[in-house]
Amino acid sequence: MALSTSPSFIHLYPNRYRNSVVARNSNGNVSVKTSSPGKTEEADIVVIGSGIGGLCCGGLLARYQQDVVVLESHDLPGGAAHSFEINGYKFDSGPSLFSGFQSRGLQANPLAQVLDALGESLPCVNYDSWMVYVPEGEFLSRIGPTEFYKDLEKYAGPNAVQEWKKLLDTILPLSSAAMALPPLSIRGDLGVISTAAARYAPSLLKSFLQMGPQGALGATKLLRPFSEIVDSLELKDPFIRNWIDLLAFLLAGVKSNGILSAEMIYMFAEWYKPGCSLDYPLHGSGAIVDALVRGLQKFGGRISLRSHVEKIAVENNKAIGVELRNGKFIRARKAVISNASMWDTLNLLPKEVLPKSYVDRVNTTPQCESFMHLHLGFDAEGIREDLGIHHIVVNDWNRGVDADQNVVLISIPSVLSPDLAPSGKHVLHAYTPGTEPFELWEGLDRKSSEYKQLKAERSEVMWKAVERAIGPGFSREKCEVKLVGTPLTHRRFLRRNRGTYGAAIEAGKNSFPGHSSPISQLYCCGDSTFPGIGVPAVAASGAIVANSLVSVSQHSQLLDAIGI
Repeated sequence: MALSTSPSFIHLYPNRYRNSVVARNSNGNVSVKTSSPGKTEEADIVVIGSGIGGLCCGGLLARYQQDVVVLESHDLPGGAAHSFEINGYKFDSGPSLFSGFQSRGLQANPLAQVLDALGESLPCVNYDSWMVYVPEGEFLSRIGPTEFYKDLEKYAGPNAVQEWKKLLDTILPLSSAAMALPPLSIRGDLGVISTAAARYAPSLLKSFLQMGPQGALGATKLLRPFSEIVDSLELKDPFIRNWIDLLAFLLAGVKSNGILSAEMIYMFAEWYKPGCSLDYPLHGSGAIVDALVRGLQKFGGRISLRSHVEKIAVENNKAIGVELRNGKFIRARKAVISNASMWDTLNLLPKEVLPKSYVDRVNTTPQCESFMHLHLGFDAEGIREDLGIHHIVVNDWNRGVDADQNVVLISIPSVLSPDLAPSGKHVLHAYTPGTEPFELWEGLDRKSSEYKQLKAERSEVMWKAVERAIGPGFSREKCEVKLVGTPLTHRRFLRRNRGTYGAAIEAGKNSFPGHSSPISQLYCCGDSTFPGIGVPAVAASGAIVANSLVSVSQHSQLLDAIGI
């Protein structure tokens, strides 16, 4: 699981992979095959975008023996999760807080299941805590069923421990039901009756019976907002309510009244059961992307970088391929799959072929805000050795965790994976998670003094959070790399409409769209589709689309192969 996904603002090697098909061998080295502008090519399936969702989709389709090509506008694969290197510092551009990579079987993280299907492993470092800085104080928060009690005793009200126990006693039994139907079993046609409903009905029934009447009743709330469970338990302690909102916001960009109970219960099961731990991939989050690219290519799939899709070609209401900015046309014999956001996908389509109801629904879907980023490379001399990889700063509970400039997330992955920085150095990524208003930046010239001044002003909250987290041994002046990113850089380099984090769809009020579209042979995956925002969700969305394009027999064979 990743609690946050955030795009990068770095555009490296502007001419290195122009119009090229990229391959990586087992050591991760890159080889390049050049293709000619203006030439028409073909594939069974064309995937637009190499984000986690697109790579999972493309990789599984390649394993299903489909001729698939993944097209990426950037110089590097990975979309919002790609990594980049400057002066020997290897930066994560997006997600950095993960769990569930080491699990297997039904209850494994969807991304772990995809990697399993592709025959790829992901070596990780395990850890169990992160630093928290909140108005009540600062503490090292550990995961596990009882570790949080000491923090509640110190910083929350007198009944907080009892309320937290009440919450865990209620929702942990529900985790069996929440995890009994693996996302990789889902497909977008009636074949789902065979691959999901019939296959996993016994385990679902067993989990309900084990819960008893009260648990089974609670399971009916899995597709309702998590706040309904919290309210039904009459949890009153402000710290607990704020903490739950924070976890929900980091997971899906909405507070507890907007997130599905199933998502939160899944997260609680990974974090608050005995023996649980967090995982950080050795060599950074880019190792996840590398593993997915290797898996794609292992089964004959292709990925082409600096391949900027200009439009999706439609004939007789059928997606027949894509046209690139360099004039090349790539024909899709079976399907086009967009891993772009719903708004950006809309802009790739001819307006005259789309139903007004579809256009209106996309244009009226609320968006999460964008990001501010701070990437730093600095000397570790004088920095305390027990620094820790993750730090979360909340400035004011009263403003709400979704208020701008209020929550700052900090990741220092070189603490666990020293190869991400030169010897004796640290690499750091701080960001405001989907709370930066795009309106403040809209229309600004990135070269103007006004833009530079606003960048300095809006990044100050991150600098102060970093100084608080690292302590007196840190100095801004001693940073060897200083990079600040804004919503405009998101929009520019990741082709994210208004630099958005994704759709702000609240559970109980609306639901994330499915994966089909009004255009035949055009499908969508990623954070604009079910299950929603976050690495596990987008991995699941890519898998669902891939499964929907092959036979039930092929799909079932895959599930058998990975033991779910």
